[in-house]
Amino acid sequence: MTSKNRYLILALALIISSCSSIADMQFWKSDDVEDDPTKPAELKEFKNEVDINIAWVSKFKNEDNIGDFKPAFSSGKIFFSDSSGKISSLNNSGSSEWDVKLNNLSSGTAAGFGVVVVADIDGNIICLNQQNGDVNWTINVKNEVLAPAAISARYVIVKTSAGELVGLNKTTGELIWSYRSQNPTLTVRGSSEPVIYEDQVFATFDNGRLGVFQLDTGFTLWDGAISYTEGTTELENLIDADSPPVVDGRLVYANNYQGNINIFDIAQKRSVWTAESSSFYSPLIIRGMMVLIQDDSSIKSFSTNTLLESWSSNDYKNRNLSNGVNFKGNIIFGDDQGYVHALDPLSGKTIGRKKVSRHPIENIVSRSDGFYVVDENLQLFSLSI
Repeated sequence: MTSKNRYLILALALIISSCSSIADMQFWKSDDVEDDPTKPAELKEFKNEVDINIAWVSKFKNEDNIGDFKPAFSSGKIFFSDSSGKISSLNNSGSSEWDVKLNNLSSGTAAGFGVVVVADIDGNIICLNQQNGDVNWTINVKNEVLAPAAISARYVIVKTSAGELVGLNKTTGELIWSYRSQNPTLTVRGSSEPVIYEDQVFATFDNGRLGVFQLDTGFTLWDGAISYTEGTTELENLIDADSPPVVDGRLVYANNYQGNINIFDIAQKRSVWTAESSSFYSPLIIRGMMVLIQDDSSIKSFSTNTLLESWSSNDYKNRNLSNGVNFKGNIIFGDDQGYVHALDPLSGKTIGRKKVSRHPIENIVSRSDGFYVVDENLQLFSLSI
């Protein structure tokens, strides 16, 4: 689901829930009303310290983009798919080595261990051969899948929008295990991808919880609340965790909407620190800092050593920011005007900026040789500093 659509759905829900009658829904304001608090922040001048350069652009199609479409990387190749059902294997110059056309897709690409995995709008998980795009197997999981799968040497792990976590045999597609969480009545349409770390699977769910499972069996090892519901309405109790957890050594970082940033200790199997946060994106751990892009596009940071708040910024508030990534020690993210920004993680100051598209930036993925940007029209940009 695109960030633009997610924010539109939330805005409509807020309007409906807050108005006791149609008469309350005033679509005008008098001259005495203050400036609109949802107005996007104007971009400020800055001292340029890094140059952002575009290496190449590859155009794909956006046909009702509801899932999380971003590139995957394996064996020196780039794999990307679009909602029309096109899957491509690209080389490092952006040229296609093979293309396959399937049914319309609902989630982006996962790749690894010789396979490419996608999901279509009918709930089919499709596994392809990395070398030529031939279909190895297809299995239906009965619910839509909006997030990329996780792949290990033996398994493909998929999370459905119904809150079910599914373990499949990578070679045959056979169902090995499944786990179903309890979904709230009202959720934001989105989903987080599972994370495989060693022999465990980490996943966040729409009920605001983190679950940890045995990779081979799906056995629940432990789980914990990222946050708890505290509101009086279903809208106030939206605590969806629509971003994957971040596993960093012995710690797991998990974030959710209208909830918290929470740090769990894997050995202790419990939360060891928490703070208020509302975000659709995973926290970014960079140069001794934990950086959080909030749902209103404000940004705040904490020291990973002291866990004290370091700096915060409203410079990009209401600009519908994308996720942030670490590239060469810089924070990189995009906005809904097609700009890509670079920030110093120690100070929060802007050090670079480039307009790369006429469309909102939806996703960014970082690699050692560059970073890759996906806009709302599913154009794939290769950039570097």
